[in-house]
Amino acid sequence: MKRLFRQFSFPGGIPSHAAPETPGSIHEGGELGYSLVHAYGAVFDNPDLLACCVVGDGEAETGPLAASWHSNKFLNPVRDGAVLPILHLNGYKIANPTVLARLSEDELTNLLVGYGHKPYFVEGDEPEVMHQLMYATLDTVLAEIQTIQGEARENGFKQRPQWPMIVLRTPKGWTGPKIVDGKQVEGTFRAHQVPLSELAEKPDHLRALEEWMKSYHPYELFDEKGRLRPELAELAPKGKRRMGANPHANGGLLLKELKMADHRQYAVSVPKPGTVEAEATRVMGRFLRDVMKLNADEHNFRLMGPDETSSNRLDAVFEVTDRVWIERLLPTDEHESPEGRVMEVLSEHLCQGWLEGYLLTGRHGFFSCYEAFIHIVDSMFNQHAKWLKVTRDIPWRRPIASLNYLLTSHVWRQDHNGFSHQDPGFIDLVVNKKAEVVRVYLPPDANTLLSVTDHCLRSRHYINVIVAGKQPALQYLDMEAAIKHCSEGIGIWDWASTDQGAEPDVVMACAGDVPTLETLAAVDILRQRFPELKIRVINTVDLMTLQPQSEHPHGLSDKEFDTLFTTDKPIIFAFHGYPWLIHRLTYRRTNHKNLHVRGYKEEGTTTTPFDMVVLNDLDRFHLVMDVIERVPKLKAIGAHVLQEMLDRLIEHKQYIVEHGDDMPEIRDWKWSRVDV
Repeated sequence: MKRLFRQFSFPGGIPSHAAPETPGSIHEGGELGYSLVHAYGAVFDNPDLLACCVVGDGEAETGPLAASWHSNKFLNPVRDGAVLPILHLNGYKIANPTVLARLSEDELTNLLVGYGHKPYFVEGDEPEVMHQLMYATLDTVLAEIQTIQGEARENGFKQRPQWPMIVLRTPKGWTGPKIVDGKQVEGTFRAHQVPLSELAEKPDHLRALEEWMKSYHPYELFDEKGRLRPELAELAPKGKRRMGANPHANGGLLLKELKMADHRQYAVSVPKPGTVEAEATRVMGRFLRDVMKLNADEHNFRLMGPDETSSNRLDAVFEVTDRVWIERLLPTDEHESPEGRVMEVLSEHLCQGWLEGYLLTGRHGFFSCYEAFIHIVDSMFNQHAKWLKVTRDIPWRRPIASLNYLLTSHVWRQDHNGFSHQDPGFIDLVVNKKAEVVRVYLPPDANTLLSVTDHCLRSRHYINVIVAGKQPALQYLDMEAAIKHCSEGIGIWDWASTDQGAEPDVVMACAGDVPTLETLAAVDILRQRFPELKIRVINTVDLMTLQPQSEHPHGLSDKEFDTLFTTDKPIIFAFHGYPWLIHRLTYRRTNHKNLHVRGYKEEGTTTTPFDMVVLNDLDRFHLVMDVIERVPKLKAIGAHVLQEMLDRLIEHKQYIVEHGDDMPEIRDWKWSRVDV
């Protein structure tokens, strides 16, 4: 017993929550709001699994938990397991009463019935009576769940059932000290966590603690050596029936390899770089469609998104599946059915939580989202990253499938929706986490997106963030070149460079599809205006290659970095996100002092696509001016071109105000090097 007590919430022991170190856990619970959505994620495609989810009345006040009650509208009793929510009302949070505990029983019942549940109330403060009442109620609700599932599996799905749940109402601090220092504790907020403190200084508190512990009759439970009595140990389930040995709580044990289509079959033909257009995510959607089809019999792959699968050009998946929908259907609905494997709900919290629960119990999935609004789940991402980090060092925890994000409808192509939809900052948050669990990819075209997607779906125990546009855009690499480029993560685009066999005068680096476009357009101008200028073009797909090898396993060594970026030449880096992230990743590199980064600097509005990059000084004209200002030999001869670039920016502004669109030579630009 002493060893047990010194393990609990003690240095060198285990946390006070159901942390990764706790066998049988998939949900730590330190941050409230996600218990119910994780429970539902666990039971999707797990027909024999029952998740009993205890929801505290404090957690019930959080936004994610409030939305999670609607998860039963996506639960198909034919193919899925069941969730038994147990709403525990003890009346208080840390220092305040709870909302649901103060509702009348009629009002609470109406609320829960409206959520689609049939509530059973278990209320009282006499332990023996409550045990018997809870026992009988569990018998009743489990029988109801079996009836619901049995009828659906025998006769097919007819309509959304009313799932049972339990409302458990007990005093806060139940069976603990009733009065401490003359103040009521049991049944009040004072019972939260530590009702007795300062034990070393207050002997009466120590005596009260001893009386409290002895009230549980430990001598009836443990022998004289502090071991659990054998006759009680025999009551525990055996093998995998034990909570701590449940394989669903160690999902890597159940994980099966995805059956993968050959991503090369979906390649866009690129006879010459920068001359043909394609919608990258639409191409990706065809690949995901066939991955979905190949794994249909395994029931182990789902696609999540907040009402954006079609918007994000992934709608090819609807050729082989539907959106799951358990509510009533109307003749005007499209691609909705109880059997669907695409999960759409206008709640990023639910999409993230469902996917986490699904992955943690041994399955695979993908989450697509508008880039700006993935911030809604920043904190959920944080918690999952922490879970992955800790479990990497727990030998009995098996690796699970990676959590894969596709962030599209991104900052540079939200010109029509405006400033509210323009924010690339999620990747800044991601790189805060431990290097062994996070990856960030910025594929510049469709074929690199295919290669990256294939890699991410095969990976284990990472969080992979892919940022890619959905609009028609120029394509640069054929599939074989794309595979090589993505395998290396970063590299010189020889076909766009002019420094072959010589030292470059300037390095033009880029990361992201739109920054790549603007960089190449700038190089095109520089090549025409300054034919003798030696330009090296570097494209980055794997953002983590910019970090030193000592900081990230994908990072370039200092020697490799210096070979690419030189040790003393100016570097103009066009970046998809906030510029300081590139500085942060490269600040220890030799040539950091010559690194100049252009990216998003929080300038946006409803405007044209090209004007978005102009507003943030990321456009081709600003990049040309950056080169002129930083390459010594151009300072003396570049004044006329500098003036030309300023004039072009004025022409651009005048044109979009009059026509509401970008100039044709901007909108229709293609790579023009004849020697490609």
